[in-house]
Amino acid sequence: MAHQTDAVADTLLRSAVGGPSAGRTRARFHPLTVAEVRPLTDDAVEVTFTVPDDLADAFDYLPGQYVALRAQIDGHELRRSYSLCRPPQRGSVSVGIKRDEGGLFSTWAQTQLHPGDVIDVMSPDGAFTSARVGGGLDAADLDGAHIAGIAAGSGITPLMALATAVLGRSDTSRFTLVYTNRSTPDVMFLEELADLKDRYPTRLALHHVLSREQRSAPLLSGRIDAQRLGTILDRLVLPATVDEWFLCGPIDLVQLCRDTLDDLGVDRAHVRFELFTTGDHPRGSDRPVVVKAGDPVRTIELSLDGQSSTVESPVAARESILTAALRVRPDAPFACSGGVCGTCRAKLIDGSVTMTENYALEPDELDAGYVLTCQSHPTTDRVVVDYDV
Repeated sequence: MAHQTDAVADTLLRSAVGGPSAGRTRARFHPLTVAEVRPLTDDAVEVTFTVPDDLADAFDYLPGQYVALRAQIDGHELRRSYSLCRPPQRGSVSVGIKRDEGGLFSTWAQTQLHPGDVIDVMSPDGAFTSARVGGGLDAADLDGAHIAGIAAGSGITPLMALATAVLGRSDTSRFTLVYTNRSTPDVMFLEELADLKDRYPTRLALHHVLSREQRSAPLLSGRIDAQRLGTILDRLVLPATVDEWFLCGPIDLVQLCRDTLDDLGVDRAHVRFELFTTGDHPRGSDRPVVVKAGDPVRTIELSLDGQSSTVESPVAARESILTAALRVRPDAPFACSGGVCGTCRAKLIDGSVTMTENYALEPDELDAGYVLTCQSHPTTDRVVVDYDV
């Protein structure tokens, strides 16, 4: 996810909705060594990690998935999620990190992270991918397929891996990419995209839309609003010819694209999306939660790595299951704490909860009883969740 932007509180929220979810297992952190930090633009870098042979299976992934990074910065543990920007290859994983003003993690990664450093990297996760490029499938699953992507800024990161995989695995597949930025210097992977276009000149349609730079084609100059998007879909990317859509960027653009595709009759089952935004999504309040005698509480029971734990959460605190769980299990899994990445997913065994946000769980997961613990608030006196299922 060279597409990670983390602003004032430097949180990049990621979601992958609509993609395959079968067989998802809980991701875990592993220490990996930085092999290379390569500049992409003035405010973005590609970070490549070495994956030792004994962890190769743990870091096998599908194009479009992401990893979470964990580091101690200024005495605080910070976690951020970034898309994997290259097709799967044994021995390494690469992410793209874009610096945003005030972004603690992204600024640290760009200025303080060097080859030889070791940080914790979570095994790949996420459903922002295509069943056509899944493990074990042959080129026939992509033959004649037309995949389209619309990305903004660092949203290009997962689409780089997807486009390369789609075009490389079949001689008859096609990929259309609409990529919007402010100006040419802001374009991440500019040379790589040009190389991909040179490699597949007839099967890759690449359209750069620049909001603050004049291009020869008026349609490609300016911000993508409803009118411009409608024209792009009428002239450049004909929805009737597209088998799968991948949308990655800020929520306003992604929602505009989804609504427009809805209006054009595109089945949402064929539209995957991933969000990123900025803002502070802390795992809990700065004020420690204290359970006082006589206060009404919710009892939260959790299973994690085969061990059971119990914690009481004051009703008045209105805290999430994750926030409460971290008091007794600091190793409880999470990354974005914003309801987007799905890292904190667990199965609700007993009781009931309300979820504030959900951009990560598929309908089949919800039906099976899974919840995002960072967004789930108990509504019964006793709640039981299992991270291991």
